[in-house]
Amino acid sequence: MIDRPGLADFLRRRREKLSPSEVGLPETSRRRTPGLRREEVAVLAGISSDFYARLEQARGSDPSESVVTALARALRCTPDEKDHLFRLAGVPVAPRQIGHRVDPGLLQLAAHLDGLPTCIHNDLGDVLYTNALDDALACRDGLRSDRDSNVYRSWFTRQDSRDLAPEADRARLSAAHVSDLRATYSRRGADHQIAKLVADLAAHSAEFRTLWDRHDVAVRHSDLKDVQHPAVGLIQLRCRLLVTPETGIRMRILLPLQGTDAAEKLELLRVIGTQQFVHAWLAPPVSSP
Repeated sequence: MIDRPGLADFLRRRREKLSPSEVGLPETSRRRTPGLRREEVAVLAGISSDFYARLEQARGSDPSESVVTALARALRCTPDEKDHLFRLAGVPVAPRQIGHRVDPGLLQLAAHLDGLPTCIHNDLGDVLYTNALDDALACRDGLRSDRDSNVYRSWFTRQDSRDLAPEADRARLSAAHVSDLRATYSRRGADHQIAKLVADLAAHSAEFRTLWDRHDVAVRHSDLKDVQHPAVGLIQLRCRLLVTPETGIRMRILLPLQGTDAAEKLELLRVIGTQQFVHAWLAPPVSSP
């Protein structure tokens, strides 16, 4: 079923984010508002200006699949944004099964990354594997093994998870989490598991509700991630995400940021292991050399 208000909001937001140069149009100084004009989007999509205007006004006839495809192309939507647009327009999106089993080859690769914090989770955020260094970095132990069983629940419902990120980074990380989850929702909106997760997070977090209503859609493949660890202090890392398109399984690898002491601090964490991190909460951070 078409979500007219959601479709109208998404089209407007995407249009306002695009500059004329991004779609091959000349820049002019006469534009009073950012982004493209409605008429320009209509021309790029090969539809009438009046029909497009009605879509942004949440009225008129339902767009066909070919029209939605043309709009996705005109608005330069990423694959995840295209899935989201199709769902809002009531156009079927090819279903993909949620992965709950890690491929043996991926596990074999993870086993060779014991010197880097590594986590494997599905696109619903359910954690399927972590190595010892990732556990040490996130202050997990066997007694609290359920603490990070879901990436999104942990971030939006547990303060101790957020405490490991510097306060200045939390808004950016929250927005990135929601845009990730939006991409999954666009692919799997009919699945009761993703619907329940979104409903639970919306009920718990006003921040999540606000970000969800922005309709930002993207899967992060790289990012910077700082961790304020209670034992070794600030660790500056680069995050890389490897995605298996067929199942949505994701391997997240954290690499030390060049030009920082992150490599030395990760090695210290690897030596310390997970058995001592509980006591580290009471110890002062190790100062940077």
